[in-house]
Amino acid sequence: MARTVQPLTDTKVKQSKPTDKDYVLSDGGGLQLRVKPNGSKLWHFSYARPVDKKRTVIALGKYPALSLGNARKLAGEAREILSQGIDPKIHRTEQQAEKKEQAESTFGSIAQKWFELKQQKVSETTARKAYDRLNKHVLIDMHKMPISELRPKHFIKQFEPIQAKGHLEIIKRLCQSVNEIMRLALASGQIELNPLSDLTKLYAAPQRRNQPSIKPERLPELVQAIGKADVTIVTRCLLEWQLHTITRPKEAATTEWQHIDIVNRVWTLPIENTKMRREHAIPLTDQMVAILEVMRPISGHRQYVFPGHRDPKTHASSQTANMAIKRMGFKDELVAHGLRSLASTTLNEQRFDADIIEACLAHVDRNAVRRAYNRSDYIEQRKKVMQWWSDHIEQASYGSLSVTGTKHLKVIG
Repeated sequence: MARTVQPLTDTKVKQSKPTDKDYVLSDGGGLQLRVKPNGSKLWHFSYARPVDKKRTVIALGKYPALSLGNARKLAGEAREILSQGIDPKIHRTEQQAEKKEQAESTFGSIAQKWFELKQQKVSETTARKAYDRLNKHVLIDMHKMPISELRPKHFIKQFEPIQAKGHLEIIKRLCQSVNEIMRLALASGQIELNPLSDLTKLYAAPQRRNQPSIKPERLPELVQAIGKADVTIVTRCLLEWQLHTITRPKEAATTEWQHIDIVNRVWTLPIENTKMRREHAIPLTDQMVAILEVMRPISGHRQYVFPGHRDPKTHASSQTANMAIKRMGFKDELVAHGLRSLASTTLNEQRFDADIIEACLAHVDRNAVRRAYNRSDYIEQRKKVMQWWSDHIEQASYGSLSVTGTKHLKVIG
């Protein structure tokens, strides 16, 4: 005859005291309260496994966080699962795995993985801009959505206010990021197809706007303006450095002495400092070396060639050149990035080889097959092109205060 178990009461559970050994209080139906010597009280469900009938227990929770009443509910659920021939412990493990998989399969979680991979392919700044844009316009409302449930209608609604403002370029970039995330989910088996692949077709293509730049015949006007500008010597050298090296504003502003090899006359931009996430070597022309010699007494003992205005231990702002160009009277006509367009247009008009010009600009060939076979960086050819460009700038500067003619140099500020 089976022993009758007296059900537990809240009072009995609460007043149970620890001893020097574990002991168990039974509530019946497999529910037990284990009282440990340290005073902790743990609810267990004791049962015979369906397969081999061996006794085992499954932890339900800790008292008093889990009350007697709620412990009985959990024990009842476990008995119901057991009546179907399913092991409650195995069932719980499977449920936990499913919940974990669901948590890892949300739009937000996969977007985070995408961002981590993105940082390895492009600069950290570029990756961060893409993620912040996605977070602002999409993830803020949709980060908890299961990736498998995403449909075009969700994004159409999110894009409505952006479209109303006419910001089609933002929508284009968001669609690109969303599809990169979906392709990652596809590759990892989170989804079996990408229903968002044609999302961009719902929107008109944004009108491409080039960075404002001046025509090649206005180069003398620009160099004259730089020479006469009321700017510091650091800003002026930075402007000329960017003009001669044909680099992007941030690349020029963050130039480090350690990356410059005067002996071999080359400046090597490290991967983390370039937009295309690849090392880029720039041949140093006579004029570039002259700019560095002007800067050496100012910053040669520090990390950056062009130190920050407020803190010389940091580098100049990437916006320094832009602000100077505006003050020089070129507002809405030219921006710092437009100096690259000025160089590109000039070199193309001189009929230099297009591949060499693209290499000077550190552009990546858009043709993947051609890029795979053409691994040359044209360093020897670029030496001639870059020296021609520097000579051309210097010829345009005759009569100005170019830093490459240091005998005329006037330090301002």
